[in-house]
Amino acid sequence: MRSLSQSPNDPAFVQDPYAFYDRARVSGPFFHWTDYGKTCATSYAAVNAILRDRRFGREVPQEQRKPIAPHTAPFYAVEADSMLELEPPRHTRLRGLVMRAFTSRQINALAPEIAQLSHELITAFPEGSFDLLRHFGQRLPVIIIARLLGVPEEMGDQLLRWSNAMVKMYIPNRSRAVEDAAATASTDFTAFLRSYIKERRAKPADDLITHLIAAEEAGERLSTDELITTCILLLNAGHEATVHSIGNAVKTILETGTPITATPAYALVEELLRFDPPLHMFTRHAYEDAEVMGHLIPKGSEVALLLAAANRDPQAYERPERFNPNRPVKPHLSFGAGLHFCVGAPLARLELQTALPILFERLPGLRLTEPPRYADLYHFHGLERLMITA
Repeated sequence: MRSLSQSPNDPAFVQDPYAFYDRARVSGPFFHWTDYGKTCATSYAAVNAILRDRRFGREVPQEQRKPIAPHTAPFYAVEADSMLELEPPRHTRLRGLVMRAFTSRQINALAPEIAQLSHELITAFPEGSFDLLRHFGQRLPVIIIARLLGVPEEMGDQLLRWSNAMVKMYIPNRSRAVEDAAATASTDFTAFLRSYIKERRAKPADDLITHLIAAEEAGERLSTDELITTCILLLNAGHEATVHSIGNAVKTILETGTPITATPAYALVEELLRFDPPLHMFTRHAYEDAEVMGHLIPKGSEVALLLAAANRDPQAYERPERFNPNRPVKPHLSFGAGLHFCVGAPLARLELQTALPILFERLPGLRLTEPPRYADLYHFHGLERLMITA
């Protein structure tokens, strides 16, 4: 297996990780990324296979768990109840309860509300050049997820601050300051939700928190700690990736000069998500020795699945480096696959399918006023800002 070195913080990589993915893919479906010390999968077939293979999972094996630094304990206390980090049977129970409350019917019913909010945000755009992420990309998903959960939407800015602080725990070479900020955010976020859930238990409403409290399967309910973690997961994942998706999507459309009105919204969004997704790496632990596509992955290994590299695999897509919303729609891996397929994928898709056409219909003269730059957030992939004018 070939070994390659590439700092994820290198400015050239931050702005264009795809060149490195192409170089890594030449030697086959796997390579060793020395900066991470991990085996990485780059091909669509390999990434898709491991995502669906029960010999691999998210939960760290007991014998490999490292002591938690005391100053990070509040963050990892939240992680301990996250279905994103768990495997069956606990994952099955948590996801089943969440899916009973987070139904497709409830999500699809949000379409008119997403459309109305899109129009309201666009109407309020400032004159001249402005940051679309600040005024649209961030506002739309955080308001929608807050309304869905039943959290006061005027807390949107605070929710963004908590979320941004917590997700920075996933970036490489994080500092003590980042860890302290994440711990503080975790403590404050948990305290807020604990109080809010107590209120909802006393005064139920027609919102997701109330439905999660009421969700029951085989006589089981979510504990308060599980409720808190699930709400944090839905809030963080429900807007963090969508913010990046909106920014990356508008950047792609404007830079390629693609007229989107002639393309069905579903096909457009699927190609945007394939072409430049908001999450580039997702990891799995090998629970036993496993052979995948002729490569032996030893028990105890942590494998990095490069979702964005898989989405541009020429064995899976014709001319994958080209943005082409008219290509035949086929599955991509931006939301993962298998047991841990993103529970919020239907909501993210609905927001993009609804909001993007409205944005470009309302503002046909939309253009960039400065070159967009990606933030140093790997393995997330999103813009620092997106300066545009209408």
